[in-house]
Amino acid sequence: MIMGLNQPYFMPYIGHWQLINAVDVFVIGDDYNFINRGWIHRNRILQNGQAKYFNIEVAHASQNKKINELYLSDVYDPAKKLQTLREAYSKAPYFEEGYALMRQILEYEERNLARFLEHSIRCVCDYLGITTKLIRSSEIPGNSEFKREYRIYDQCRYTGADMYINAIGGRELYDFEQFRERGLKLGFVQTGDIRYQQFDQEFIPYLSIIDLIMFNSVEEIRQMLTQCTILQE
Repeated sequence: MIMGLNQPYFMPYIGHWQLINAVDVFVIGDDYNFINRGWIHRNRILQNGQAKYFNIEVAHASQNKKINELYLSDVYDPAKKLQTLREAYSKAPYFEEGYALMRQILEYEERNLARFLEHSIRCVCDYLGITTKLIRSSEIPGNSEFKREYRIYDQCRYTGADMYINAIGGRELYDFEQFRERGLKLGFVQTGDIRYQQFDQEFIPYLSIIDLIMFNSVEEIRQMLTQCTILQE
């Protein structure tokens, strides 16, 4: 059994979905602390040939609060978000499919931030045919009492996983030997060099999955999900 984990990010880049696709069970870290300048409430899309932030407004956002303790702001307006996407991508080849998906996500009536983001993750997984089991870290009894990698050890115990895969940035955080001492294997997802046509301009990498969905078919994106390497010792 292979487990992955991350905070619920807002429409993250392809590497995040490669991670979810590579594991048997993915833990949505809904009771982890909010990160003000992170990717929980924002990402980047292509606007007028440049990468621009596309965000959801969060009320009283604070790094002292858990993600599942926060709510969307009263100023959040899905119609304005959808209009931004229409202006940016109306001429993209898969705009209609992507716009319908984003309506399903942005018009979701839940205002709890963690639940809103979980819904978006499930919607994208359904759209791309990713069948990985998703659970919330808050569902794991006592898990929030642990810190750092000890939370992961406990999550692996709860899910029955014998291997933990993390995003490539986690190489600075986790040690192979420490996982091995607990009977766990450790791996990291390294995204390949993924490129595709973005209108008639030079390619801008690492944009939101929204960008991929607007420019590529489901079949093409599913192929991109496999363009990664699991780095181990």
